Amino acid sequence: MKMNMQALLAVCALSASALAGGVAAAKPYKVYLSMSYIGNDWQAEAANMVKGMAAALGPDKLSLEVQVSGPNAQRQIQQIDAMVQAGANAIVVYPISPTALNQAVKNACEKGVVVVAYDSIISEPCAYNTTIDQDAAGRKPAEWLVKQLNGKGNVVLITGVPGTSVDIARTAAAKDVFAKNPGIKIIAEANGMWSQAVARSELLKILATHTWKDIDGVWMQAGCYTTASLQDEAGIPDNEKKPCAGEGSNGHRIQMLKIGTEVDGANGTYRPMGYRSISYASPPYSGALALKHAVAILDGKKDLPHLFTLPLPLYTSDQVKLCKEGTWKEMSEGCNVFQPSIIANPGWFASIYSVDTPEVGLNAALVGTPETPTK
Repeated sequence: MKMNMQALLAVCALSASALAGGVAAAKPYKVYLSMSYIGNDWQAEAANMVKGMAAALGPDKLSLEVQVSGPNAQRQIQQIDAMVQAGANAIVVYPISPTALNQAVKNACEKGVVVVAYDSIISEPCAYNTTIDQDAAGRKPAEWLVKQLNGKGNVVLITGVPGTSVDIARTAAAKDVFAKNPGIKIIAEANGMWSQAVARSELLKILATHTWKDIDGVWMQAGCYTTASLQDEAGIPDNEKKPCAGEGSNGHRIQMLKIGTEVDGANGTYRPMGYRSISYASPPYSGALALKHAVAILDGKKDLPHLFTLPLPLYTSDQVKLCKEGTWKEMSEGCNVFQPSIIANPGWFASIYSVDTPEVGLNAALVGTPETPTK
């Protein structure tokens, strides 16, 4: 009887340990990827890199299941609750709102589930967040645009997915910069949903009531490639194109390359033009790093901060460097845009390199294959 009591106490101790942080959870860990809005290239790429990291860590370490809620906070809450009930050890999440999921996340944490958000954050204190400085992502490009316009001119704003912490922070920061420069006037604003296709549609609506002569500059969370393409279609020469402060899509950065740069691609709309622009990005590897952090916490790592801030990739035209092969070594040496023969989709995001995620590279971003062999 004494031995039975000792065994019971041991089981209770293991259960308490698991509830305290998941450290005693049995392997392979059961991990869920909770995605919200997926209607753009960035989300698909980030999901691929999460899958690539899962493959690199291996099936002996974890199993990964992906669920998509769409831009519906209540549905994402229901899915998170179901994940916990199904025995999740960790949930990696792109939250549709910084606050709406808080109770569901708190309930998950209380049951020993590790919750790590990427790019967009969760404000519940028990959650871990992996993101860039989104305020800087909105503010610095806006400051660059003001400087390009000498503090005076009409600008158009194309924002992101409404309700996310990313869109809220970036848009507020940009508007704060423009408000401090009274010569800058916002003449139109639309939600671009971080999509080249949506950005094009919204810009065409704006151009139905304004002409390019009315517009002096554009601040975009995604769509500078589209902005330059529309000006091409309007017959505006490269040296007269409006400056664009925007996202890190590969097509955008190709356009930022100076004319005469050797680029392997014959598509006339996907060419170097020396486009006066600045390119920033939320790196798509943030989800892969979030998964890596979740597994490290389950393995017992205690010193990870609840807010892990990634470097902000931010490049002007003279800082864009062509990746001719897309190897890990080449990216480690500073290239930040890929040959069109490597990346055919101009909306694909180019900032995929990080010393923190050597397990995932170009193939992970494209098809979910890890950089190193699965162990």
